[in-house]
Amino acid sequence: MAVFEGTFTQTDRMRFAIVIGRFNDLVTSKLLEGCQDCLKRHGIDIDPNGTQVDYAWVPGSFEVPLVARQLALTNRYDAIVCLGAIIKGQTPHFDYVAAEVSKGIAAIGFQTGVPVIFGVLTTDTMQQALERAGIKSNLGWNYAMSALEMASLMKQVKSVGAEHYGNHLEGATNAALPAATIKSAAAESAEPNE
Repeated sequence: MAVFEGTFTQTDRMRFAIVIGRFNDLVTSKLLEGCQDCLKRHGIDIDPNGTQVDYAWVPGSFEVPLVARQLALTNRYDAIVCLGAIIKGQTPHFDYVAAEVSKGIAAIGFQTGVPVIFGVLTTDTMQQALERAGIKSNLGWNYAMSALEMASLMKQVKSVGAEHYGNHLEGATNAALPAATIKSAAAESAEPNE
């Protein structure tokens, strides 16, 4: 058996995307700063004109999953960090937005195999959000650490997984397994039944 564990080294070839919701930018800009600080201290070039990190600003947290999914589908990134802040108000709007954003972000990783980090604060007050974005600690740092660890872990799992399991298949050689493809439900239902 094997043990797989992400590391925080050998980051020179890793690529990341960060999707940031502009709504509540007092909070999200601080989360971004924490995220960038962590990446930079781990050897990542955070310059938007560089080759390791791309940034996508969207209107709010609700739009984050759509853009994150499109970025994941490009297969250019080792991990994607989603940053946003949803602060509870007087209406049920908070509940709807928070639920859809969390479901959307979770689905991206399952659909694409790219690690997608949930960095969307869901708080009752602006004060709570600010505390999590730098007054007490900056969770942006934690989100970047998760991205680094998951990017490293997925590289290990993908490289060893195909080799290890390929040897146990009937008549298999040392060749890697073919990459899985994702079909939409519409495409599957359009195929003729035999």
